[in-house]
Amino acid sequence: MIKVEWFYWLCGIFFVLIAAQVINDRSNPKRIGSAAFWGILGLSFGYGTFVVNKQAPSWLLGIAVIGLALLAGAGFPGRGKERTTGPEERMRFADRFGNKLFLPALVIPVVAAIFGAWLAKVHVGDGKLLLQSGSATIIGLGVASLLALAVGMVLLKPKSPAVPMHEGRRLLEHIGWTAILPQMLATLGLLFNASGVGTAVGRVTDHLIPKGSLIAAVALYCIGMAVFTIIMGNAFAAFPVMTAAVGWPLLVQQFDGTPAVVFAIGMLAGFCGTLCTPMAANFNLVPAALLEMKDQYGPIKAQVPTAVPLLACNIVLMYVFAF
Repeated sequence: MIKVEWFYWLCGIFFVLIAAQVINDRSNPKRIGSAAFWGILGLSFGYGTFVVNKQAPSWLLGIAVIGLALLAGAGFPGRGKERTTGPEERMRFADRFGNKLFLPALVIPVVAAIFGAWLAKVHVGDGKLLLQSGSATIIGLGVASLLALAVGMVLLKPKSPAVPMHEGRRLLEHIGWTAILPQMLATLGLLFNASGVGTAVGRVTDHLIPKGSLIAAVALYCIGMAVFTIIMGNAFAAFPVMTAAVGWPLLVQQFDGTPAVVFAIGMLAGFCGTLCTPMAANFNLVPAALLEMKDQYGPIKAQVPTAVPLLACNIVLMYVFAF
């Protein structure tokens, strides 16, 4: 059986290697704190396996998360000297390879889809699933990324096998601490749900929704997903709260909605909120910084006119197709 934790370990090794690169980069004025940030993150990926298997205390992982937050608040990680291609070299690559440059990127969705739709159901000789149950998509994404890396190496033939590491570090240093924001916000959503926020929101919604009104329940779920996403910055953080409050008890249990349709469109409604909030820094603020836009909120201003009608469309789609 292929286990998902193998890919978590691989991610951890990657971040540890990034930390090793950073600590040796004298051009980075924040190299000590930056190396600590990526190193703690990398070690957490490996240590988490022992926590899940109850072979190690979880409080150490909590201290690591607090350490990451403190380092981020102190302005880490920083950026060092970039070891990458120049504009002229990139133009030569573009002229030489043309649309072939898209091949590595296209490998990822194709392979991930094969794993999720087909290999997830394959059994090995002893009757066990080939892929760890419930993790086929993540495993597929990991395998697809490795294959995409191999395709890129064969296609471009870089001068050094370390080029992917240098490019990975360059992108991480541009993105900074927001690279781990989705995981943090998703965890926040689970904490909110575990602490009873979803139940509390559910009691409030009981007084807002007219009894027996399906359209009101659908609108509240979709709008609530968008609003909570705007507040927390990620639809994955809003999902446990709004699903516990409205999605499951009302739309699925009371109105007999199809769970897959309700929750899929609910996530899309949450993503409408992602388009409208600076809290989704990795989506809205990082691109503005990478593109050196004059207005750091430019992406949000451009996306709001699309997000609002798209949210309305999601409400209609859920009402029509989920019940």
